[in-house]
Amino acid sequence: MGVGRSYCVALVGLNGYIVEVEADIGQTLPNFVILGLPDAALNEAKERIRSAAQNSGIPLSRRKITANLIPASLPKRGSGFDLAITMAVLRAADDIQSIGGTVFIAELGLDGRLRPVRGILPAVMASVQAGYPDIVVAEANAAEAALVPGANVRGYKTLARLAFDFGADPKDLALDYDPPGEDVPDEADTATLVPDLCDVSGQGEARRALEVAAAGGHHMLLTGPPGAGKTMLAERLPGLLPDLADTAAMEVTAIHSLAAVQSSAVRLLRRPPFENPHHSATAAAIIGGGSGLPRPGAASRAHRGVLFLDEAPEYERRVLDALRQPLESGELVIHRSAGTAAYPARFQLILAANPCPCGKAAGKGTECTCTAMMRRRYFGRISGPLLDRVDIQLHVERVSLADFGNSGREEDTATVAGRVLAARLRQFQRLRTFGLETNSQVPGRTLRGQLRLPPGTTRILDTALERGTLTARGYDRVLRLAWTLADLGRSDSPDIDHIGQALGLRQAAAAT
Repeated sequence: MGVGRSYCVALVGLNGYIVEVEADIGQTLPNFVILGLPDAALNEAKERIRSAAQNSGIPLSRRKITANLIPASLPKRGSGFDLAITMAVLRAADDIQSIGGTVFIAELGLDGRLRPVRGILPAVMASVQAGYPDIVVAEANAAEAALVPGANVRGYKTLARLAFDFGADPKDLALDYDPPGEDVPDEADTATLVPDLCDVSGQGEARRALEVAAAGGHHMLLTGPPGAGKTMLAERLPGLLPDLADTAAMEVTAIHSLAAVQSSAVRLLRRPPFENPHHSATAAAIIGGGSGLPRPGAASRAHRGVLFLDEAPEYERRVLDALRQPLESGELVIHRSAGTAAYPARFQLILAANPCPCGKAAGKGTECTCTAMMRRRYFGRISGPLLDRVDIQLHVERVSLADFGNSGREEDTATVAGRVLAARLRQFQRLRTFGLETNSQVPGRTLRGQLRLPPGTTRILDTALERGTLTARGYDRVLRLAWTLADLGRSDSPDIDHIGQALGLRQAAAAT
C-alpha cells in the first residue's frame, strides 16, 4: 500500500484553488483523520465516505486512514470534497487503478449515490484554468459543468459505477443499484414572465429617465407618493437591458451557481438578473457574509443586472453606505476571520422612496402629518455620499386621470429596448479602445481628457461646480448622462441641450 492521490477544488469567493488530496493507510487501530483546515461539514465526510463505500461494495480498510488536503493553510469547506477523498483512499488501498490528474467534485450519499453541490461552475472554471480539464461530477451537475469551454466532464450517479470505470473489481460492486435522478429544472420551467413597460400609464418623464438609465447603465433614485408607479418602473428596467455577452453570462451564472441552495444550471444566464431584497435585510444578506468564509449577497447576485431597494430610507444606514464601495469599483471584498472573499458586483442601483414617512407630502402636502424634522430624519438615512453616486434623481408625480384615458398607447418594452440596444452599440464603438462598455464606467480622467467637451458646452456645469451646488463626482456623472443622451439621440457628442437635460435629471428630485 502506498499513498493515494486525487484532486478537488476549494472555492474562496469565486476564486478556485486546486487541492491535492493525499490518503495514507497506516498499520494502527481503525481511525479516520482529515487534515488541512476542514470545516464541520468536511469533517463529517468520514462517516459519509465509510457508509457510501460499504454500500457500494468497496468497503474501506479497517486500519487508520489519514487524508491530507494540500495546501494545508487554505480553508476547505463543504461536502464537495467527499468524492475526492474517497477516490484517494481507494487508490491507496489499490482498490482502483491510476487516477491521474482527474478532479473529483461531488457529495456522497450514504447509499453510494453522487449528489450535486453548489458552486460547480466556478470550481470547474478554476480547474480548467489550472490545467486540470478532466473532471468527474455528480450526474445532476454534469450539464452545468459542461458549460465551461475546454472541460472534459463525466457525470456519474453512483460511486460503484465510478469505481468500476477506474478499474475496481466488479465482483462485489453494487452495479445494479440505480438511484432516482436529481431534479433538474427544465428550461421552460425557469422562464419567467417579463413585465412590460406598456403597463405603466403616463409617467412620460420617468419612462424617459428609465430609458436613459438602461442605455448608459446609470444608477437612479425615484421619489414620490405611494402608488405613483416607482416599483412598476424599477421592475421593468431589466427588460430594457440587452442580453449578456458570453463573458458576462459566465460570471453571472457562476455567482448564482455558488449562491443557489442547490446548483443545477443547465444553460448560461443570458438575461440581466434582478434582485429586490426586503428593507429588513441585514448587511450580510445584501453585501454578503455569514459564518466562516463569506458568501455572496444580493449585491453580488445582481452583478450585470439591477439591485432594487424599495423603501430605501427604511434600510439600515450602514447597509446602504456599504454599497458605496461596489458602486465605484464594481467589486465587493469581504473580510472575515476565516479568510477574504472577493465577488464581482457591477450592478445598477435603483432606489425608491416616499417623500416622507407617511407618504402624503406630494403636491401641496396638505394631508401630510409629518414634521419637518421627521422628513429630514427620514431622508437622512440615505447619506449624501451615497446620493452623490446616484446619477439620476427623479421625482415621480401621481398618475392623472388623463393618463388612464390613454392606457394602451404607451410604448412597450421591445420598442424602448431597441433604442437602448442601439445606444449601447454606439457606446461600445466609442469606448472599446478604453476597455469599457457603457458610459457609466467612463472615469473622470477620460471625460476630461480624450472625451473632453468644448468649454462653451460645459459652461452650466462649470458654474454649478464653482457655486458648490455640484460636486466633482457629480460633475463627472452629469457628463456621463449627457453622453448617454447624445447616444440615444444619435449625436456624435453632447451639446448644450444634452448637458442641460442631464443636469435636470440629476437635480430633479432636489428641486421638488
